[in-house]
Amino acid sequence: MRHFDHIDPALRKRLFFRQPRAFTRRDDPGVLAVALGATLYSPATRPALADDIAKAARRGVRSMVVCLEDAIADADLAFAEVNTVAQLRLLHDREAGDPDDGAPLLFLRIRSPEQVGDLAARLGPALDVVTGFVLPKFTARAGGTYLQALRDTAEATGRRLLAMPVIESREAVYAETRAEMLADVARLLDKHREQVLAVRLGATDLSSAYGLRRPPDLTIYDIGQVAGAIHDVVNVLGRADGTGFVITGPVWEYFSAGERMFKPQLRQTPFEALQAAPLRQRIITSDLDGLIREVHLDKANGLTGKTVIHPSHVAAVHALSVVTHEEYSDASDILGVAGGGAMASAYANKMNEAKPHRAWAERLMTRARVFGVAAEGVTFVELLEAADPQCAGVR
Repeated sequence: MRHFDHIDPALRKRLFFRQPRAFTRRDDPGVLAVALGATLYSPATRPALADDIAKAARRGVRSMVVCLEDAIADADLAFAEVNTVAQLRLLHDREAGDPDDGAPLLFLRIRSPEQVGDLAARLGPALDVVTGFVLPKFTARAGGTYLQALRDTAEATGRRLLAMPVIESREAVYAETRAEMLADVARLLDKHREQVLAVRLGATDLSSAYGLRRPPDLTIYDIGQVAGAIHDVVNVLGRADGTGFVITGPVWEYFSAGERMFKPQLRQTPFEALQAAPLRQRIITSDLDGLIREVHLDKANGLTGKTVIHPSHVAAVHALSVVTHEEYSDASDILGVAGGGAMASAYANKMNEAKPHRAWAERLMTRARVFGVAAEGVTFVELLEAADPQCAGVR
């Protein structure tokens, strides 16, 4: 699979200086964690789940989570499990046994460790379409049982199954318990490093500890209690010294505009210059300007990718994940210097320092591998217009 494969090849050639590279579920987890991009959540009760997954893939979705936890009422759990097994078997049969032929990276969000082995046994050969499991409400106390169940199932089935623990418990957001909880989680995850693909953030649950919900015209970073938790998660679990993990951006849960209190967060000029005013209006009408703002802040705060709940979110997240020509130029210069030192950017607008900027440059090159490098002068607006299904004609 490859990002932006759903757009016209001739257009893709014009937009990219370096094309996104293909990847499979068997790739190195360090690459797959960045390649997740916008991870689309879907309730396990969807009656045409296999069709939904195939349609999402045609719209550029490269990772999905089938949720058996909070998205499912307790009374519907048994049906959700039966439906998941049946739909993933159908998907497996359609893929003729090749899960990399069009299907996104698929994960099952479960609610108990016992579900790992149970679902794997019920899926049988269709487990091939599953990349791993999302582990909710993750703490060191409960997480060890989840990770052991995952390891036992991987050994029993002979398949690599990756974990995405979700930091969303009240211990993670309360100031008096957060430091100890995250330190314990860091020690546990380090022992299971080969199993862990990425660490996810459950902003909805973190907010609920205070009876809060982020409005669509604010970002999660405007909610001080949750922002503090996110910063500490990155501080402890997202370090660039070899001990950290990819931390993914929290969910964006809005897909249609209500009454707005603040002005739109997108400047008109970039859209007008490309005669893309209708695209800007559609973004604003769908509250996607808030999503775009939040993704910028995610990246600035050390997060990679995003949890989304609607396919209309995916193009914006992926367009913002493409490495700009300027970023690539800076990173190449930094990595090309062995002994340290400072140099002016080739774009003559900043100072690049080889030692302190090296970790940034190395991470950026991983993103460039899977999302590509934009051609010189190509902007986010052009990438979004190409990737947006309504613009590209994909339905």
